[in-house]
Amino acid sequence: MTDWFFSLELFPKIYWSIALLGSIIFIFTTISTFIGGDADDFGDVDSDIEADTGIGFQFITFRNLVGFFTLFGWSGIACIDAGFSKPLTIIISLICGLIMMTIMAAMFFYMNKLSDSGTMKFKNAINEVGEVYLTVGAKRSSIGKAHVKIQGALRELEALTDSETDLKSGTVIKVKSITDNGILIIEKLN
Repeated sequence: MTDWFFSLELFPKIYWSIALLGSIIFIFTTISTFIGGDADDFGDVDSDIEADTGIGFQFITFRNLVGFFTLFGWSGIACIDAGFSKPLTIIISLICGLIMMTIMAAMFFYMNKLSDSGTMKFKNAINEVGEVYLTVGAKRSSIGKAHVKIQGALRELEALTDSETDLKSGTVIKVKSITDNGILIIEKLN
């Protein structure tokens, strides 16, 4: 096999080197991901960036570069075997590599969006129907508690009302708004 490789011209030799090296790294990262490791374990600096929730779509990452070089190399080899000129081979392999990077970046971006932080967002309670648990004083005179379903889970939250009368335990209510510190403003549901 080494005789075959060393008998190649420089241009195909470069493409074969890129394709083989990219494929080996790709296979290694894929296997390590499936056996419980992560590609981040052997020098990927993406983990620092991924921990920052301020960055969304990441185009240049270690994984994307591995995908780029793997597809760049193999598409270049296919072009060389098809008899394409060197400039056309370079252009096609660059386009294929960039398409691969875009696909991988989009894939990881959308997979990352599937994760849930678990943080309760009080604004999701607005217009939800619930039930008073502990009496809520009229005209915001005393804080009570209400059971309201937020983000798929029943929560017991502090509540106030602008109603003229106290809202007693068991009263069916609707959340009108939320204060800045997360207290529900509720009203009796008619």
